[in-house]
Amino acid sequence: MNSAVQDVDASSTAAKHAVVRPTAPPADPGALGLAAFALTTFVLSFVNAGLLPVTVEPVVFGLALFYGGLAQFAAGIWEFANRNTFGATAFCSYGAFWLSFWFLARFTDLSGAGSDKGKGVGVFLLAWGIFTLYMTIAARRTSIAVFLVFVFLTVTFFALAAGDYTGTLAFTRVGGVLGIATALLAWYASSAVVINSTHQRTVLPVGPQ
Repeated sequence: MNSAVQDVDASSTAAKHAVVRPTAPPADPGALGLAAFALTTFVLSFVNAGLLPVTVEPVVFGLALFYGGLAQFAAGIWEFANRNTFGATAFCSYGAFWLSFWFLARFTDLSGAGSDKGKGVGVFLLAWGIFTLYMTIAARRTSIAVFLVFVFLTVTFFALAAGDYTGTLAFTRVGGVLGIATALLAWYASSAVVINSTHQRTVLPVGPQ
């Protein structure tokens, strides 16, 4: 009996002095989603801005399928698991955008549309601009860095939509420049998640949430 009591006391003492190691926080899929979006947008925007000829546009197709598309969509699914409605909706939607862009550019025959081809693409981009606009309203409750990404992305979509719908190259060029700025902002937000998480402190500020 005394031996049993001593064992219980010893176990209690050991438990009190045990080192409690904090568990690591779950990985943030937002870093992947933002990076995938940023890199794909950056490459295509160089073409839209006129910094690269249209003939090199196919270099973005692989990115649109695998990185901007599938990788970003996967980040959105992980955000669903994290119960992050905003992140899940954003990453799954823009992942699907890049997949639809890849399919549109590679497999959709619009030759029969004639001069209305640009109008069709313009409405396609306008619709994404409207979606991005209401996501921007929601993004006000995230960080300043993410909010700015959505602000710039909204005007990028509207500028590109105007360029295709009206056939005005100047709008497309402006959309390309805005797209480059959007990509850089998204890269910053992504790098902040990765670097701050790795260093376990704020190295790159993203603004209050």
